Amino acid sequence: MNAHAPVAAVSALVDRFGRAIDYLRVSVTDRCDFRCVYCMSEDMNFLPKRDVLTLEELDRLCSAFVALGTRKLRITGGEPLVRRDIMHLFRSLSRHLDSGALDELTLTTNGSQLERFADELVACGVRRVNVSLDTLDAAKFRAITRWGDLGKVMAGIDRAQAAGLAVKINAVALKDVNEVEAPAMVEWAHARGLEMTFIEVMPMGEIEGQRVDQYLPLSQLRADLARRFTLIPSMHASGGPARYFDVRETGGRLGFITPLTHNFCESCNRVRITCTGTLYMCLGQEDAADLRGPLRQSDGDHLLNAAIRAAIARKPKGHDFIIDRTTRRPAVGRHMSVTGG
Repeated sequence: MNAHAPVAAVSALVDRFGRAIDYLRVSVTDRCDFRCVYCMSEDMNFLPKRDVLTLEELDRLCSAFVALGTRKLRITGGEPLVRRDIMHLFRSLSRHLDSGALDELTLTTNGSQLERFADELVACGVRRVNVSLDTLDAAKFRAITRWGDLGKVMAGIDRAQAAGLAVKINAVALKDVNEVEAPAMVEWAHARGLEMTFIEVMPMGEIEGQRVDQYLPLSQLRADLARRFTLIPSMHASGGPARYFDVRETGGRLGFITPLTHNFCESCNRVRITCTGTLYMCLGQEDAADLRGPLRQSDGDHLLNAAIRAAIARKPKGHDFIIDRTTRRPAVGRHMSVTGG
């Protein structure tokens, strides 16, 4: 792996709206072993391998951000654990945890490979993971993911908890698909000591069908849950877009991520990098910066750092997500699997 030594942050990356950008999400692959109906087309055209950053380049890129003040690093995909030799990257990045330059190294996964990698992730300093899981019904799970096996994901969650990982369940709320399951999912998650977060469908990438038919406002879902549970606004803040509630009946925490019914951009502290080295300053905007070029043009990081700072200076105030029947195309053309969650 890249031998660059960890460097203490000399200054935070601050955008023109005064937001400190200290959270980086990095897609290590656009490939996935699922084909979730709200995320991908069933017949996806994936990037040629030559366009994807090597693990060494990903390490150098992440390390440059850490040196510029990134405190939290989340590895995403596609499905990050299907990337060949991905644990080499986790092992290398763990040096920033050891040095104190990085507060947290974590990942978002569909859980399919978690049984295999949970213990090694813990050994690399990972302390918690987000698992995307939209239903507890095996047949419905297969229909949503097209290719997924619920039993395999459940075994992964079991192994993760046994290894000592804190697990948060992320469920995309899908109209007429999993909304009736929401109370049962909350009870299941909290009974196992798992956090639970619901997420609105986001208009990203071309899929079969229309997202307006999938879209369930979380304001509606929350109102439905409030008829079953006592939801108490929580003081917990993760630094992310979720708004949290404590559920009196279960003793657990419940989050809602609502990019459409409530714009959370005013406190956005994150940027995203694709597996090709493209930096997106906003999930819902097309403006991007190429970091692969400066990364490969010099052995040092001066060109890369300059490109990062210039990009952060262009970070927009907010996104333009909208879902309705008059808006035929997605807000952005790229799939979520390409952007890094």
